[in-house]
Amino acid sequence: MAVRLLSANEVSDLCLGKPAIRSISINDTVSDALSFLKAIPETYVSVWNCQHSLNHNKDCVCVGKLCMVHIICFLSKPINLKSPSIALQSPISVLVSHSADLVRHLNPHASLLEAIDAMYKGVQNVVIPIQDQNNSYSSKKKGVEKAPSLVDSNHDNKTNYTYCWLTQEDVIRYLLNSIGLFSRESSSPINTLNVIDTQNLLAIYYEDPASSALDLLNVSLINGSSVAIVNPQGKFVGEISPVMLNSCDEGLVPPIATLSAGDLMAFIDAGGPPEDLVKLVKERLEEKNLGAALELLVGDESGLLSWSSSSSSSSDEEFCSGKNWKLGGYSARVVRRSEAIVCYPWSSLLAVMIQALAHRVSYVWVVEEDGTLTGIVTFEGMLKVFREHLKTMS
Repeated sequence: MAVRLLSANEVSDLCLGKPAIRSISINDTVSDALSFLKAIPETYVSVWNCQHSLNHNKDCVCVGKLCMVHIICFLSKPINLKSPSIALQSPISVLVSHSADLVRHLNPHASLLEAIDAMYKGVQNVVIPIQDQNNSYSSKKKGVEKAPSLVDSNHDNKTNYTYCWLTQEDVIRYLLNSIGLFSRESSSPINTLNVIDTQNLLAIYYEDPASSALDLLNVSLINGSSVAIVNPQGKFVGEISPVMLNSCDEGLVPPIATLSAGDLMAFIDAGGPPEDLVKLVKERLEEKNLGAALELLVGDESGLLSWSSSSSSSSDEEFCSGKNWKLGGYSARVVRRSEAIVCYPWSSLLAVMIQALAHRVSYVWVVEEDGTLTGIVTFEGMLKVFREHLKTMS
C-alpha cells in the first residue's frame, strides 16, 4: 500500500501552497549573492546557469543552491581575509562547485517515490516546474484559481514556468503524515535501524580555533548535518551549525578568524556578542595584520553584530526522548543559539523525526546518557530506512 501511495502521488502535489524559488545567476558576484540573501526571508537561493529572468532556453537549469554559510566560509579563508572587498567581487561559481549534486530537476508528473530515490542518495532539493502555458499541471488541475504571475527572478515569461523545490524536510513531513504505513520502522529504536551515522561525525574541541570548523561546515552543507563541539572527554557541548550561521551575516567572519569554538558560540548568542569578545576580535585582527577584515564587522554604535531577526530559537523543554542539549556549568555563555537537538540510541525513529521537524533542522545528534557524543541521524538516513522498507514491499 505504501509503494502504491507514493507511486500515485506526483511531486507537483507537494508544491501546492509553496512559494516559487528565488534565483540568481552563476555569473553574479559574491557581493550580489550577499545582498540578495540579506533581502529575502528564505535561507537558500537557487543558482542557475543563465540569467533566469531573461533566458528562456530550455537548457537554462538550476545548478546549485547558495546560503550565507557558503559566503561566510569563503570570506573566512586566509587569502580573502586580507582583502574582503576583492573577494566579494568573485563570481559565485567559486561557492557552488560542490552543490550541483545536491539539486536535481524532476518532471512535475514524477512520482514522490522518484523524489525519495533521489534524496536518499544525497539530493537535497528537487526542482519542479509547477505551471506551463498549457496548464497541464497548473493549479487549475487541482480545482483552484490560477495563481498570478510571479516576479521575474522566479518566472520564465516565454514558457510560463514557475518553479518550486521540494526539500528532504518536505518529504519527511509527508511521510510523518502517513507514518501508519511504516509502523514497524517508526516505532523501532534508532540503534536497531542502522540509521545512526558514526562515520561522518563532524566535531571539534571547545578550545579549538573556530576557523578549524570551516572545512567541516562545507562538508556539513553537503551531508545535511552540522559541526559538533565536544570537551576533551568527548562530551557534547554544543554545535556550530549551518542553521545558526545562516541567521548571521558577513560580520561573523572576523570572530571565526580570531576566536575559539567556545567563544564563537558565545559571540553569536541571541542576546548579542559580549563587548569583551568584540574588543578581543579587533585586537587579534590587528595582531594578525588583518585590519581590512574590520570592514566586515557590521553593527550598531557599540560594534555589535546585527543579527537577522528571522532566526528561530529553541525552547528549553524536553521533547520526546531528547531535549535541547545545554551542558550546564561548562560555560555560562553557551546559550540559546548554540544549543542543539539531541536524542538517545534507544529513541524511536518517530520521536527523532518529530524532534527534527519541530525544530526545523535536518539532523539530530545522538548522545549517551552521560552526554558522550556517539553519532548523528539525518533526514537522508531516515529516507534510506523508509526506502529500504519500500523495497521489501515491492
